[in-house]
Order: sequence, then structure tokens, then C-alpha cells
Amino acid sequence: MTDTDSTTTGPLGPDDITADSPFTLPGFFDALAEGRLVAARCTECDTQMLPPRPACYGCGSRAVTLSEQPRTGEVISYTSVNRPPSAFEHLAPITVAVVELDSSARLTGRVEASLEDVAIGDRVELRIDDPETVDIDPDFDLSYEEEWPAHVFELL
Repeated sequence: MTDTDSTTTGPLGPDDITADSPFTLPGFFDALAEGRLVAARCTECDTQMLPPRPACYGCGSRAVTLSEQPRTGEVISYTSVNRPPSAFEHLAPITVAVVELDSSARLTGRVEASLEDVAIGDRVELRIDDPETVDIDPDFDLSYEEEWPAHVFELL
């Protein structure tokens, strides 16, 4: 895990956060599309925020920086979504987990396994899929989501 250069380091002001900022949800998905999993890390209290945020939700500081994250981690909570959003209806039931990455940052995502095959403590790895290869109905995408990659966890 390495921090990025000073162009993505706080303290950040309102003028520093634009639609394509790496500290926004579109910026998070832009990084994923490039094959990078990036979190914000507070330089004051060391809280990791994934997806990145321009201010720490732990202490409120704007002294944040971006850091690359590992794609492996451990399931700390999981559930089944039996009535997912329309774009995912045909995949129901969907197993969704909160995963603590090896860096201690946490990310929620779909697990490519049935609920019965997942357990707390399972090791998983994040896979990033091109939006054109994912079996999700594109008619439900908002215009700015059309090129966003999908992420899914695979059991190791």
C-alpha cells in the first residue's frame, strides 16, 4: 500500500473537489476502470475510507491522501439480497459481504458464491469486471454509470 503524490493530498478545499476528483465516487470508479483500488487515508487519525472521501468520517479532518489498496481480504459480515435493484433482479439471490481488506480498509461488494458457501473469516479477492462483460441490465444505468466497472469478490 503506497500513498499517491502530493496532487492528491489534503487538506482539501471545496475548489479541489471536482466531478473527476479521485476523492469522489466517479473518481473511485475511474481508478477501478484502470485496475486500481484506491482509498483515502486520514493523515490525522489513520482512518481509511473506501470509496475515498475528501474529509475523514472518523475525525473530520481534510488532511487526507490516497493510497493503493490490496485486493485481498476477509469477510467480516455477509447477507443475502433476495430482492435486489432491478438491474440485478435476474441474479437474485445475491450474496453481499463487508470485506476487511488486508490494509484494514473495508469495502462492501457482491460475492460470487451462494450464501451457504460463505462464512465470516473467509478469504476473498476482488475482481474488477469491464461493464460490457457483466451480466447487468445496462438500461438501469444512470448516464454517468455506463462505463463504471463492476467489482465482485471471489472466494479464495
